Amino acid sequence: MVNGNGVPEKVAWVLIRADRVLVTRSHGRDRFYFPGGHRELGESDAETLVREIDEELQATIDPGSMVHFGTFEIGEGHPDHGPFRMICDTADHRGELTPSREIAEKAWFRYADRDRVSAVDAMAFDALREAARLS
Repeated sequence: MVNGNGVPEKVAWVLIRADRVLVTRSHGRDRFYFPGGHRELGESDAETLVREIDEELQATIDPGSMVHFGTFEIGEGHPDHGPFRMICDTADHRGELTPSREIAEKAWFRYADRDRVSAVDAMAFDALREAARLS
């Protein structure tokens, strides 16, 4: 889904455990991404995150625990793709993190793995490190 300015947006989940952050890789892709996805028409960020994490990792997000971590954007003409905006939230969850059929694998990355994620995800990795949440 795109915002009012025509910029594609993704709502992403930032889950940190033991100085590592959860990322996923879709089938047919080399890069890893924060789990989440695009809003469907009329969805809020919370509704999007709940739906996407259920679809991708078969876990239930607690929307009441969501905290906005940051919004990251790459502009027009970026070599990877652009423009694109990623809205990142932390949140508690219930259930095991079990990849669904659309997810080839999940992984727990340290900051040193930053080169294995997309450009916009790398921006979030930098912010996590700057906030002393990832080393």
